[in-house]
Order: sequence, then C-alpha cells, then structure tokens
Amino acid sequence: MLVLGGVLTGLDLTIVNVALKHLATEFHAPLPTVGWVVTGYSLAMAAVIPVTAWAVGRFGATRIYLCAIGLFLFGSALAGAAWDIGSLIGFRVVQGLGGGMIMPVSMTILARAAAPGELGKAMSTMGLGVLIGPLSGPVLGGWLVDEVSWRWMFFLNLPIGAAVILLALKLFPPDAASTPRRLDLPGLLMLSPGLALVLYGVTVGGEQGEFGGSTLLAIVAGALLVGGFLVRAKRIREPLIDLGLFRDRVFAAGVGTLALYSCGYFGSMFLMPLYFQLARGESATSAGLLIIPAALGSGLIMQVAGRLVDRFPPGLIVLAGISVGVTGFLAFAAQLAMDGPYWGLLIAVALVGVGGGGTMMPTMTAATRALPPERTAAGSAVLGLTSALAGATGTAVLSVVLAANLAASAPGAAIQQTYLLVAGLVAVALLPALMLPRRAA
Repeated sequence: MLVLGGVLTGLDLTIVNVALKHLATEFHAPLPTVGWVVTGYSLAMAAVIPVTAWAVGRFGATRIYLCAIGLFLFGSALAGAAWDIGSLIGFRVVQGLGGGMIMPVSMTILARAAAPGELGKAMSTMGLGVLIGPLSGPVLGGWLVDEVSWRWMFFLNLPIGAAVILLALKLFPPDAASTPRRLDLPGLLMLSPGLALVLYGVTVGGEQGEFGGSTLLAIVAGALLVGGFLVRAKRIREPLIDLGLFRDRVFAAGVGTLALYSCGYFGSMFLMPLYFQLARGESATSAGLLIIPAALGSGLIMQVAGRLVDRFPPGLIVLAGISVGVTGFLAFAAQLAMDGPYWGLLIAVALVGVGGGGTMMPTMTAATRALPPERTAAGSAVLGLTSALAGATGTAVLSVVLAANLAASAPGAAIQQTYLLVAGLVAVALLPALMLPRRAA
C-alpha cells in the first residue's frame, strides 16, 4: 500500500515532462513558463517536508499520511480542471504540498514496522514507487497526451489515491499516544520560503540570461533566510530540523550522497523524452516507451540491492550503483550528437536505471539504519527534503543549462552537453559515498 502512495508522487514528478511541448501549444505559453508546471510541484514538495517530522509527532503518522494523500488528490482534481497555465501551475503547487509529505511519512511508518535486519528489504519494496513512478511517468503521460487528454495525467490519480486511503484506513494501526514537540514556527518561516526563493531566483535568472534586479534579490533573500535558520537551529532546543543528526558520520554521508545523486538523476529526467521528441522527432508516446528500460532496470536491481544491503556493507553496493549510473549517463551522452542507434541508446538508458536502483534506496537504508528509533521520523524528513530539494535544484539548473545550449547548438548537441554535466554531478556523489560503511558490522 505504501508503494502505491510512492507511485502517486513519483509519477507526478515526471508525468508532465513529455507533455511540456503540448501544454505550451495548448495554453499559448512559452516553454520556460510551462516548465514551472514541473518546478512548482518540486518546490512545493521541498517546502512542506521540513514540517513533516513535527506533524508526525503532533498528530500521528497515520493521520498525516491520510491528510497528505487527501491534499494530493484535491490538487490533482484542480490541476485536471485548470483553465490556463497560471491556474495549472498554482494547482500543481497544491499537489506538491500533499505529495511532499507522503514519502517521509511512509519511510517513518516502514522503519517502525520493519523487523530487525530486514529494513533494506522493506525499503527496496517501497522504493519501487520512488523510482518506477518517475521513470514510468513519461510512458503513461505520453500515451495520455497523444490518445486521451492531458487532463487525465491528473484525473488518473483520483481512483488510485482513493484506493490508497481505503487500504490505509483498514491496514494502518491507530496512532500511538506521543509527546509532541513544539513547532518551530520561526524556523519554518525562514527555511521553506528561503529554499523557494533561492530556486526561484536561479530558475528565472537562468531563463532571462542575467542575475540582476528581482532575481538577484530573491537569491540573496533566500540565502539569508536559510542562513538564519541554520544559526537559529544550532541555538534552540527543538529546531524544525535537528542538525544534530549530522553528527552521525553515516547519516551525514548518506545525505551527501543522496543530494548529489538526486540532483543529477531526478534533475535529468526531462532530458530523455525531450531528446527523443526534439532530435529524433518521436511522438510523446514513443518517447515515453523508449524510457521503459530505465524503469525495468531500476525496479529489478532495487529488489536485489535491497536484499544485499541487509547482508553486505552498504558502501560497496552504493559505490557500484553510482559507477553504473555514471557509465549509463556517459554512454547516453556519447551517442547524442551523432544520432546513435536506438539499441545503443536503450542499453545506456537501462544502465541509468540500474544505477539509480543500486544507489538511492541502499543509501537511504544505510542512513536510516544509523539512527536510533526515536530519531527515525526526523531522519526520514531530512532524507525526503534532501531528495526533493536536490531534484528541484537539478531540474531548475539543468533547464537553464539546456536553454542556453539550445540557443547555441542543435538539439542533439545541446542535450549532449547538458548530459555531460549530469554525469559530473552523479560522479561527485562517489566522494561522500566513500564514507558509507564498507565493512560488515
């Protein structure tokens, strides 16, 4: 059931990627503006995650999970009924506010329920939604755009979400009594707007080709707010995010690995369907189908890696996963400018998926397992924030880089240059991954 919840949010991270060109035509809007349908969703997810750990302690994991699914479905219904690009972006933000809470709460529920020594296996099962959702989103989105209507990219969530709510009501245990922390409201009012302002400034400045005026002001204001939050978090007893978690070497290494890998991996998901559509002239459906090897690779290897991480040092598994992912990105990039054969591109796409499946969940498992049970919710919130924020940052930065490259080069060459940056980001994740345990406990 938790997998279904993960699929919901994962799908909506990427399902609109293949529809951006169609939405630009439908609403007579420029492509950079339509890109905020993706960026706005990611920013909202990142903005709401910091409050999740407090909300779980205050109201209980089951209640927050049900509320998150309900808010996500409300946003989905509104997005499907959008009448212009502004309303669609706004309703996607509502979706993101619900979606941002789903994965951290799911990780908390799972960590509390998993038997000793089986956390990796449980995390790998739940992780099917995290990775297969985003990678299969373009397939489903492409078919809906070509054969049905773009509106059904959002209406489709309603029956799935209703099933998730019914199963949760039936299967989840009642919330246990707890002693809630005080909400760090000043910290919340600094961190969430600060993160959003920085990403907004980076995205808009990149689109305009200059970082002056309002964009520079947004970046500076956002950085000051985030800096103020960090200073405050070190001085108060119950901060919104417990920075003491980072004293644990394994947890800190896991967060660093996840941040760098997610930035490149999730940030690049719009590139593949764009390449097949812009450079190869494929339809939205075909572009989505050509990404299936990545979904299969990630799903299959995740099941293997999830079981191995309970028996072998996670550091070795994560290093192998990152290495395969870098190889896949480089192999894909090497074939773009010369219009490589489809079989070669599909092998590279599969390697990208295998790398993601062998990296993301083993990293989260290692980081979560390093914490005592009473800090699992806080740690899960930090990991969820890291993944969402890194993905949003990667999407924003890579969109800007791609726009600049397209202005100077043909689509194949422009996307190739952008993919080389992706490979570099993913490769840098090897550095913190070296700090993950590489010997049996």
